[in-house]
Amino acid sequence: MPFYKKAYSKRTGVYYPQAIVQGEPVETETLAKDLAKISTVSNSDVQAVLGDIAGAMHTRMSMGKSVHIKGLGYFRYVLDTKGVENLDDFDFKKQVKAVRVQFTPERQLNSSGTYTRALVDSDTLEWIELSPETKDQDPAQDDDDSSETPLG
Repeated sequence: MPFYKKAYSKRTGVYYPQAIVQGEPVETETLAKDLAKISTVSNSDVQAVLGDIAGAMHTRMSMGKSVHIKGLGYFRYVLDTKGVENLDDFDFKKQVKAVRVQFTPERQLNSSGTYTRALVDSDTLEWIELSPETKDQDPAQDDDDSSETPLG
């Protein structure tokens, strides 16, 4: 069950539900064991493939491609840039602040005409409210690459 807290945005003056990660991340080894249990592939074979997936994805994305992992979604490079007013001032290297990987979950059209994203089955998620003082424990949020709405 996922967790949330009520967070206040000084910028907009309203409260938002904010998803919160608790505990340590689930590591590759644990996912490999989970996948091995539900497949005919051994734990070590799963770990070997998962260990090489980042390099294979980088190779394809560096060729200007997006990477689609069926049932999961799409990965692509995006640029964090600053603009210039005049075309004569355009300088790619100076304007690119960071290269990031964007993930877009795969989506499936339901019989009701709405889409469901991979990894998100809203009908089975039971959200648990935490105290507003609860800190997000996701180590990925330490690198200023948050996908949450900024609340400050």
